[in-house]
Amino acid sequence: MNVRRAGAGSRFLYDSFDAAAARIEANERVAEERWSALEFRLGQIDAVLERLEKRIWVGVYGVAAFLLAQGAEAVIRTAMR
Repeated sequence: MNVRRAGAGSRFLYDSFDAAAARIEANERVAEERWSALEFRLGQIDAVLERLEKRIWVGVYGVAAFLLAQGAEAVIRTAMR
C-alpha cells in the first residue's frame, strides 16, 4: 500500500487506493467464508456418501448370504434323498 508522506500531494490521491484496498480485503474475507462453508458442506456430503456406501454393502452381503443359504439348502435336500 502507498504510505502518505506529509506534504507529498493531495489526500484524494491516496484515499481512493485505501477504499479499493478495503474493498479487496472485504471480498477476500467473503471468499474465505464461502470457501469454509463449501468445505463444511462437502464434508457433510462425504459423510452421507460413506454411510450410503456402508448400507449398500450390507445389502450386497445380505443378498449373497441369502443366495448361499438357498444353495446350501438345495445341496442338503439333494443329499438327503
